[in-house]
Amino acid sequence: MTTGSPPTVPWRPRRFTPPLAIALALAIAAPGLPAQAQNPPSRGLPIIRDAEIEQLLREYSQPILRAAGLAKQNVRMVIINDRAFNAFVADGHRIFVNAGALMESATPNQIIGVFAHETGHIAGGHLSRMREQIAKAQTQAIVAMLLGVGAMVAGAGSRNVGGNPGVAAMTLPVEVLRRSVLAYVRQQEEQADRAAVKFLTATHQSAKGMYDTFRRFADQSMFISRGADPYLQTHPMPAERVAGLQEIARTSPYWSKGDAPGLQLRHDLMRAKLYGFIERPDAVLRRYPPSDTSLPARYARAIASYRHAGVRTALAHIDDLIQSQPNNGYFHELKGQALMESGRAAEAIAPLRRAAQRAPNPLLIQAMLGQAMIATNDPKLLSEAVTILRRVVTREPELPEAHAQLAMAYGRTGALAEADLASANAAAMRGDVRTARLLAARAKKRFPVGSPGWIKADDIVGLKPPSTP
Repeated sequence: MTTGSPPTVPWRPRRFTPPLAIALALAIAAPGLPAQAQNPPSRGLPIIRDAEIEQLLREYSQPILRAAGLAKQNVRMVIINDRAFNAFVADGHRIFVNAGALMESATPNQIIGVFAHETGHIAGGHLSRMREQIAKAQTQAIVAMLLGVGAMVAGAGSRNVGGNPGVAAMTLPVEVLRRSVLAYVRQQEEQADRAAVKFLTATHQSAKGMYDTFRRFADQSMFISRGADPYLQTHPMPAERVAGLQEIARTSPYWSKGDAPGLQLRHDLMRAKLYGFIERPDAVLRRYPPSDTSLPARYARAIASYRHAGVRTALAHIDDLIQSQPNNGYFHELKGQALMESGRAAEAIAPLRRAAQRAPNPLLIQAMLGQAMIATNDPKLLSEAVTILRRVVTREPELPEAHAQLAMAYGRTGALAEADLASANAAAMRGDVRTARLLAARAKKRFPVGSPGWIKADDIVGLKPPSTP
């Protein structure tokens, strides 16, 4: 498992002046457009990359996406290292989910329901429509402001001692617009709920998990919502939303259908993995005490042991896991990661090879395997490392660490042009455009003019530097 920020070119927001700032605030409050998502998707967010978790989430989301007619849009799941329960969409190609949402969802059906809801936003075109609504509100607010300014001037000229009507002309229309946009947002949430139930029913899955999740949060927020103005809420009032969801969800013939035991076990292993990596060891032991001998509990304790107690103790726990499930590639991956990060790269290669052979979609594991090969300083492994890492960055280009490792391997083999280009790609993926352009310019001088490498380097040289506010 790795964490970090995804690769995008730096972006800075424009400075807004009233009343445009009001429209910006509305956009931030809108579902599917959280504050951090106003930037290009995932820019600056602490992202978790993990082969096991991403594979499971693909299996959760693909049937829903097919039912929504989005299977060909390459919608990806992005995991954010945040303990809050949250999920959102920021474009038509990514669903963001906090680690906390995965950790707090007790069953697969609960988190699948959340994904179905977010898919409803994508399928309904809510993001583009919300942008149109915001643009409309901005235009109307500007008109209201100009009318207000005119009224203020007129009021000043007539020495209106009863108050300036321009003030009301500037504030009241903006308040009406704000309520209008918030009402539009609430409609989108209700539409996404209905779409989610439709997708779940089409895939023969229950909407009960989705209902249970929203009911839990409704119960938690009831004390906050009491006395609140329902017209100032970005989401439907909890009681109304849960009642409406229950009404449509119970009509599904799959309401009582539970998750398959095998899928539940994988879900529990995912949660245990996240707890093991994210939580403090004392918190892990409280949740998974030694008396709990289940596979997920042993998984969480093995991870916590590797992170805090040293590799010798961890390996005993990890080998016990492998003995329980010899064909579980992710247990072999954990062993390889523990060995490599403890400075035993040569020993890490064998378990990482086994992991890559046993796990579906093993690109992230292969990236770690290539890194281990390079770390051995064995010249005999460099050629294989280059082959592996080239395959990884071709299929998964948004992995700056893989580009950086590939650059290192190229450099040690004397392929300096390729090393500069890979380093430029790594810098670009991290958002360091200045460094990327400098490295790409140097790579261009080393590649033959017009060659594929020269063209790729030229593309990077042409990247625009980050704009200033």
